[in-house]
Amino acid sequence: MKTYPLQSMTMLQAQQQQFKLVDIICRHFPGSDFLTQGDLGLVPGLNQPLITHRVEQVIADFFNAEAAAFVSGAGTGALRAGLAVLTKPGDTLLVHEAPVYPTTQVSIDQMGIRIVKADFNQPDAIKAAIAAHHPVACLIQHTRQKMDDSYDLGEVIALVNNYQLPTLIDDNYAVMKVAHIGCELGATLSTFSCFKLLGPPGVGVITGDKAKIEQVRGSMYSGGSQIQGFQAMEVLRGMVFAPVTHAVQAMVNDEVVSRLNQGEVKSVKQAFIANAQSKVLLVEFHEPIAAQVLAKAQTLGALPYPVGAESRFEIPPLFYRVSGTFRQSDASLEKRMIRINPNRSGAETILRILRESCG
Repeated sequence: MKTYPLQSMTMLQAQQQQFKLVDIICRHFPGSDFLTQGDLGLVPGLNQPLITHRVEQVIADFFNAEAAAFVSGAGTGALRAGLAVLTKPGDTLLVHEAPVYPTTQVSIDQMGIRIVKADFNQPDAIKAAIAAHHPVACLIQHTRQKMDDSYDLGEVIALVNNYQLPTLIDDNYAVMKVAHIGCELGATLSTFSCFKLLGPPGVGVITGDKAKIEQVRGSMYSGGSQIQGFQAMEVLRGMVFAPVTHAVQAMVNDEVVSRLNQGEVKSVKQAFIANAQSKVLLVEFHEPIAAQVLAKAQTLGALPYPVGAESRFEIPPLFYRVSGTFRQSDASLEKRMIRINPNRSGAETILRILRESCG
């Protein structure tokens, strides 16, 4: 089975990302201001907390974007905000020929948006769908939705841009792991959850085109809809540590897959890395023992389900079933395959738990 995982940053690249972010923080925050917990409420002239405004500027600068805004509802809320400014009820949205992520599908259904699908792995299919259905925007998931997905995000964005279609990118599970996110590759808007970047739960980011970001801001007039200063500071502090943390995780993934494919655990048929949706280790067994392995692994310290998929609350490795979108593409995978996210653990811990769970 062949997969096409996204290229993770090296440790050196991750360190440079950390240093870049800290340098931008220094440009926006006098030293003592960074030690604050953040302000609250609607500052006159900004209609949001001052610290929140500053952190948004830091994020925009970091991603080389015109603007950035925090929204409630994590990545789902950010995607919903993007859909709201790019489409209206009855409009047609172009998406990949794959199961739409469930929470995104809920937003699409509730907003009365029609979808048309094209295989993003095939440029001619994208062109044909645009010519036949005249969508008003395109939604692209940065990470993989199917095991055989191989499309290059930048190439898909460039193709769609040729038709003057705005692009909305779901950058969840890719931010601070790969060198560039959607808005850096020419997309109209990028969206992601701060919870997956060691930040607080419930905070999302939408970044990119300034005019569209201002439309998002216009929908958040009241104080209760604002991300408060202390939340914004939690986001920023988490983001500083995210690149290196994720680079370590990528190194562990590489080591484990190599050792498994050398036969270190006899029950394992093959192992490979995939973005499903986070970059994880997929382990296929010779026998349909996935349920047994997952039940035993939990007793040995592995997490049985995600809290926020790589959130700051998840320390031990995560052993769980393959993703819903993958199961929809091949239902038989659930019995013979599991996915493992190292989180903060090392290769020895993962292999010990896996070996004992297969016994």
